Amino acid sequence: MAFSVNTNAGALVALQNLNKTSSLLQQTQAQVNTGLKVGSAKDNSAVFAIAQKLRADVSGLNAVKSSIDRATSTLDVALAAGEAVSDLLIQMKEKAVAAADAGLDSSSRTALNDEFVQLRDQISTIVDNAEFNGINSVKNGGNAIVAIINDSGSNTISIAAQDLSLTGSNVTLTAASAISTSALAASAVTRIDASITNVNTSLSKLGAGSRRLSLQKEFVGKLSDAIEVGIGNLVDADLAKTSAQLQSLQVKQQLGLQALSIANQAPSTVLSLFR
Repeated sequence: MAFSVNTNAGALVALQNLNKTSSLLQQTQAQVNTGLKVGSAKDNSAVFAIAQKLRADVSGLNAVKSSIDRATSTLDVALAAGEAVSDLLIQMKEKAVAAADAGLDSSSRTALNDEFVQLRDQISTIVDNAEFNGINSVKNGGNAIVAIINDSGSNTISIAAQDLSLTGSNVTLTAASAISTSALAASAVTRIDASITNVNTSLSKLGAGSRRLSLQKEFVGKLSDAIEVGIGNLVDADLAKTSAQLQSLQVKQQLGLQALSIANQAPSTVLSLFR
């Protein structure tokens, strides 16, 4: 090997190896700091692109969860209103049956009619105020309850509105219904029985819709979790392995520095030739 003070081949090789070790050490330290083996496109462009696409899917599913939650809350309000209307109809039937008695005195009939009218009007009050987030699904001409169920928003669940107002077909009473006479009371009983049946049918439909939304939310939650795990499998670092690699590289770096120091001392041996 030629002796030269201008070019130190050994030092150059040692420096190359030390730079390589330092680069690997920097990457390993970044994995330890972030917990990611693929933290940017420069680490692994293909895997990073896949992970970003999956993260976008998870973000879309978070929007789906929010949509289902809003629909569920709207449906809960509609169900509460429907149950209240059903309870009122039961109370109204009691008053109507009592008023259908032909032998009832006028003062008792008037009292029963007054209570009946208050209960009747309360139906309208409940139906008109059964609104959540601007959606009322139980009024006349009410809104269907719609929730998106996929991350692109292209698929939805729609639950039809149920008209429980006094102007609809489910509640066969009207805003003028009364039990001021025995005949009117008997007619009201028939109408109330039909209304109770119709309202219970509407409640069944709303309840089935609520169950469907609950099942869909559960599925979306599991799907989101599965995708999150998939992303982790792609980009998460094995910290146990990374820790061992970090210690190994730190030792290699120290040895590299020692090797470079020894190589830098080589040109000084040339001086011994001139003694």
